Amino acid sequence: MDLPASLLSAGVEGLLFALAALGLIALARKLSWKELGGGVHLNLLLGFAVCLTLIWSMKAGVKPGLNLHLLGAMAATLALGPWKAVAALALALSGITVNGTLEWNDWPANFVLMVLVPVAFASGLHRLVERLLPAHFFIFIFVTGFAGSALTVMAQGLTASTVLALSGAYSADFLWSDYLPFFLLLGFSEGWISGAIITLMVVYRPEWVSAFDDRRYLLDK
Repeated sequence: MDLPASLLSAGVEGLLFALAALGLIALARKLSWKELGGGVHLNLLLGFAVCLTLIWSMKAGVKPGLNLHLLGAMAATLALGPWKAVAALALALSGITVNGTLEWNDWPANFVLMVLVPVAFASGLHRLVERLLPAHFFIFIFVTGFAGSALTVMAQGLTASTVLALSGAYSADFLWSDYLPFFLLLGFSEGWISGAIITLMVVYRPEWVSAFDDRRYLLDK
């Protein structure tokens, strides 16, 4: 969802702006800048940013602010870790802003809704699966990678729709009946594509997936 700030009420827009500012401050403090001095970490982050910019530029729209496109938040979170995933998605958001998909005054709200919320959800879901389920390769791939990606994009759609309803841009009944059901289909696509990407990375380049640990998921299994 690429959300025009013009659809938001002044109070909601101000709240999202404040959250975006806090998120950027936290990113500046938590991001491992030394790892981004060059090499595979920087290349992987920039690779995700470029790919997501292209993916986010391809979208289908229902009404203004009600766009649908793949998200990639879970794949980025598992591969890069939460804070580098935030950086990659923020760069992708800046990319679609530069190419004219969004205006710069839309950036803070979308940074919260398309970057901070889904990465936080993806990271929390990954930790929850690690805590509650056995450490097994197929649980990492199918539960976290496939199902987690689908749940992440659906959670993002639900959050953004709630913000639109609270702002009075669209009625909750309309969003519930005519927009949110599409996220079930989008979640299916997101799950398969993101899950397949993580599977390929784990099989051929496991060192590129920060959340994957051979000793945890493969040793003595």
